[in-house]
Amino acid sequence: MAQHWTQHGLKTVLIFIFYLNHGLSSALQSVSEEQFLAELGDDDSPDGRRQSPATRRPPPLRSRPPYLGMYGAPASSHHQHLGGGLSGSGPETSDNEIYDSDESNRLRTPLDRGPHFDLSTSKNITALVGKTAYLNCRVKNLGNKTVSWVRHRDIHLLTVGRFTYTSDQRFQAVHNPQNDDWSLQIRYPQKRDTGVYECQISTTPPVGHSMFLSVVEPITTIVGVPDLYINTGSTVNLTCIVRNSPEPPSTIMWTHNNQEINYDSPRGGVSVITEKGETTTSYLLIQRARTTDTGKYVCSPSNADPATINVHILNGEHPAAMQHGGQLRIGDPLHVFVLWLISFLMGRR
Repeated sequence: MAQHWTQHGLKTVLIFIFYLNHGLSSALQSVSEEQFLAELGDDDSPDGRRQSPATRRPPPLRSRPPYLGMYGAPASSHHQHLGGGLSGSGPETSDNEIYDSDESNRLRTPLDRGPHFDLSTSKNITALVGKTAYLNCRVKNLGNKTVSWVRHRDIHLLTVGRFTYTSDQRFQAVHNPQNDDWSLQIRYPQKRDTGVYECQISTTPPVGHSMFLSVVEPITTIVGVPDLYINTGSTVNLTCIVRNSPEPPSTIMWTHNNQEINYDSPRGGVSVITEKGETTTSYLLIQRARTTDTGKYVCSPSNADPATINVHILNGEHPAAMQHGGQLRIGDPLHVFVLWLISFLMGRR
């Protein structure tokens, strides 16, 4: 009998220990879950009692800096608009969106972009043969970097900083610190100097800006060369045209038999009209032509080579050149009359 109760008591103790262990594990698991959920957000109710997981509200969204993707650009925003704004004011803007907007503006207009070119002042250049040319390169925020000039035709390094790295001493670097300009000066340019030149900044990797230099030689021509035949008493119209000039000539001088023409001479009836532009034209008008007006006339622009024509004033003669045509014609009679009228009106002022 005693043995029976002993076995029964031992079994009871084992059962008690089993349930005790099971209940303690459940309690610990419950506590761990409660602590875990408490760490996710503020799950305390206003009255201080802990809420159950079923009634617990989700934690609020926290403001954070925007994610900066490749090249420093902010990643696209996926924020939700929580609630509405005041009537007529549109949806309420969250702190996150304000931060994103300010950051984006800062990235779009940085205070320091590093060395870069001011392309508004770096342009292609047309230069005259023999007249000093300048290729201008304006560099901002150069810092401790250097500016070099390279000729593309033969990949030849011309200048580095203020130093010349070519045996052709016509090339020289000119620095204007007030405007951050690094110009390439070319003295006595020739047509062979035409081509692409590159301004480079010694960043890693180097950055460059290319410009085209066109070296031209202005051409001066006189309509009707080499000889022009005019009848006595007619109006002579000598037309001088200047082409391929980057700028109009400041002056155009006419000479007759190596003497500068005096438009205020007692002879009278001699005037000049000049139209300046991409192509400059100068008209020398001689009214009531006389035999003394025969001779060599030269048109000399200030920025181009001169041109020459021989004028023959005829007194009833009919040379072979006149009979074959072409040399006697001086243009449309109406055109000559208009030029004469303009010259007459200008002379009366």
